[in-house]
Amino acid sequence: MIIIKSYIKAFFIFMSLLSIPVYSSEDTQTIDEYILEAIELSVWGGFNSPEDVNQMVSDILEDGANEAMLRQAIKLEFAKKHKAEKSWPKITDYNRLDMVFSKLRNKGVLCLHNAGMTTQDGHDDSTEALTKYPKSKFFGYCFYHQQDLDRAITGQGLLLAFDHIKGDVPEKLNIALAIKKELEAAKFKIEWDGTTKTRIKIPQIDWKHRSPE
Repeated sequence: MIIIKSYIKAFFIFMSLLSIPVYSSEDTQTIDEYILEAIELSVWGGFNSPEDVNQMVSDILEDGANEAMLRQAIKLEFAKKHKAEKSWPKITDYNRLDMVFSKLRNKGVLCLHNAGMTTQDGHDDSTEALTKYPKSKFFGYCFYHQQDLDRAITGQGLLLAFDHIKGDVPEKLNIALAIKKELEAAKFKIEWDGTTKTRIKIPQIDWKHRSPE
């Protein structure tokens, strides 16, 4: 099962560990609206099953929230997405990105979708993923994380992070250039200052990722 690493989930868990109430009993509508937003993002990201999203709701559910309504909202949101998927083109921007990732993997750059909640999570997940392959297979990696995905879903573009397996070395630039080349070959417009200090941005990406069957 796909593990949901949402910053919303992390926020609620962190606050509960500190025994700090996130909302007062008077803010039930706000709680529900907040969780409804989390449901929408989790569904439309395309990586999560109904079971995943229901588990997320269980993890972040607060006293006073309308659980029955929220559980029903998951079913309705998936139904809405499945209906929308029927009108999507066979090859979406997500599919094009996935093909770019596949080409990069064949050229020595490990690429991960939805890697963790933060940039540091993405680096950690990439480092862990690299251990599953021979050391000579990849010389670098590329990823975007959960918060990047959420921004892409809401039309704010997608940021791609990258690094060399040896860290901040001059050869790190070669990874960025390889990513740039493949993105442009796939007709993605990018924004990047040409340095290893900034991530590569796809400013316009129509996020349509079909949910798992």
